[in-house]
Amino acid sequence: MAAHGHHADVVGADDRDGPAVELLRLSTAGSVDDGKSTLIGRLLYDTKSIFEDQLAAVEDASRRRGHERADLALLTDGLRAEREQGITIDVAYRYFSTPRRKFILADTPGHIQYTRNMVTGASTANLAIVLVDARHGVLEQTRRHAYIASLLRIPHLVMAVNKMDLVDHDESVFRRIESDLRALAARLSVQDVSFIPMSALNGDNVVEQSPRMPWYRGPSLLHHLENVHITSDRNLQDVRFPVQWVIRPQSSRYPDYRGYAGQVAAGVLKPGDEVLVLPAGEVTSVAGIDVIGPDGEPRPVERAFPPMSVVVRLAGDVDVSRGDMICRPANRPIVSQSIDARVCWLGDRPLQPRNRYAIKQTTRSARAIVETIQYRLDIRTGHRESGVATLAANDIGRITLRTTAPLMFDPYQRSRTTGSFILIDESTNATVAAGMIVGEPG
Repeated sequence: MAAHGHHADVVGADDRDGPAVELLRLSTAGSVDDGKSTLIGRLLYDTKSIFEDQLAAVEDASRRRGHERADLALLTDGLRAEREQGITIDVAYRYFSTPRRKFILADTPGHIQYTRNMVTGASTANLAIVLVDARHGVLEQTRRHAYIASLLRIPHLVMAVNKMDLVDHDESVFRRIESDLRALAARLSVQDVSFIPMSALNGDNVVEQSPRMPWYRGPSLLHHLENVHITSDRNLQDVRFPVQWVIRPQSSRYPDYRGYAGQVAAGVLKPGDEVLVLPAGEVTSVAGIDVIGPDGEPRPVERAFPPMSVVVRLAGDVDVSRGDMICRPANRPIVSQSIDARVCWLGDRPLQPRNRYAIKQTTRSARAIVETIQYRLDIRTGHRESGVATLAANDIGRITLRTTAPLMFDPYQRSRTTGSFILIDESTNATVAAGMIVGEPG
């Protein structure tokens, strides 16, 4: 899950360079006909993030199909051909940008058998868009999408009530759905939720505010995406620096350069800070922090915070290796070989107790054995079914694991990066579970 595929999101986010353009990761989920393809197409089209030849091809295909104007859904549905080649984890990533922000959008199918794709696409998202068809209101899959977003602790949720043109832009229809959605969000304890009435087809409230719904005073979707406050979503209290790479003194250019490279998972680290290296438990201090410039030269920075990729230099001769964790002596993660976690099962072969897997959490790898399945969750009702013997593909359940080496983790609700892991089937090398740590068992 968050254990792999992370990019250094803020490049050169250093005081001297001025603020880097922020990156917002968003995920969308929706079923085939609630307008998701059209919405994504509209965002790409209106932010000029598609190429002239793509647009020409879409206009051409639209004319051949007898449409009067470009069918924007064709921009995203072009991926169907790739999908039919049997790609298993089916998440398409789109990139678009405005002068204010860069966006990476993970687009996932909405059917029940795709819960695992949704979890994969949304696991690193800052914001999720849940599409609701104005004619149908809150459906079972709306509840499922919102539930997964809350389970993954996605900090911001947008409930996009689409196809308002098909209900005559009627305010009372929107207010009724909004009130149902508010009740749902309250039950799921979602922190920040917005409700936007729109017509992706006509572009109402997607990029520009719509004159057809003067009763709606809020921002358009793009305005909200550009302005939603994401810096405070990061955990800046708990210093967590998982070591990814040990840089040893070797080259003649830097005969005595020794540092530990990785991506800051949480907290703010500064030169001079007293730190603790786990699992050994040695206490030392930060001698300096560098970012590696495009020319390969280390440049010192005054502080490091998520999601910066940096090299930390430590005072004295400390034994540190890949998979170790640098934190503060008075604020440390849990170090344990027993884990209580929620998992979304991704594997085609079901999970059974006593099965063994490889586990990867931050930069640390070990082997794990599943001790018990506590319950399976019915996503529709939130009901916990205990006494189940297995978890099948797309099931979400609660399990206890025992690992061969201690892991250093925080509860997922405190830190998404140090609280998540993946399980890998060593015989096929396939990722079979995405996990969210609750804590130690008991």
